[in-house]
Amino acid sequence: MKRYGDAVTALDLSGPDAAVDSLAAVRSQAPRTSLTEWVADALREEVVEGRLRPGSRLPEQRICTALKVSRNTVREAMSQLVAERVLVREPHRGVFVARPDRAAIRDVYRARRVIEVGVVRDAELDSERLEAVRAAVEEGQGALAGGEWDDLASANQHFHRALVALAGSPRLDQQMALLLAEMRLVFHGMSGVRGFHEPYLAGNARIHELLESGNRAAAADAVVEYLREAEEHLLAGYPE
Repeated sequence: MKRYGDAVTALDLSGPDAAVDSLAAVRSQAPRTSLTEWVADALREEVVEGRLRPGSRLPEQRICTALKVSRNTVREAMSQLVAERVLVREPHRGVFVARPDRAAIRDVYRARRVIEVGVVRDAELDSERLEAVRAAVEEGQGALAGGEWDDLASANQHFHRALVALAGSPRLDQQMALLLAEMRLVFHGMSGVRGFHEPYLAGNARIHELLESGNRAAAADAVVEYLREAEEHLLAGYPE
């Protein structure tokens, strides 16, 4: 059985890569929750933004140094992310970023249909939160125009995060963060970032237009179809 660290260079948290830079920036921010949750949030966000990839090993001490926290805090945060299926722990080898399987994709989309469709259908359409949806659409269009394909993938994540944020529910925001982390790990298993994400930009814009017009029922129907197509697209190209 293939192990998570095979053929993967361990993440070098002492080097000048994007993940290190982001973690170094995070340490200047005051934790809004417990220190353990703050570290878990920081690591999860690296996954959501695509800077921590499936199979990457997470060396505890380098994370401690980057975030200026104790080893026990990092271990507790990693245990939380293992429970969330974002990381996996291998005895005598360490902790690695997970590789979701096809069953995980199906389950994530079950959850997304409940959360995203429900929010779009029932949430109050606050103008400030709708602005965040529009901004994510424009972010994706800008990434496409600039040929920034990883940024295009991130913009799509930001769009779905903004959709769920329409509910104004911290609990739903937290649940969506977990789902988006798993989704980004799934995306790494697909070939051609542009080929996968570009077709959904028009769908993002259409959903935003329907929400702006106040047609929540049609927007919810559009999200249902969008998620159905995306799930089928993923399963058709995802390795067994």
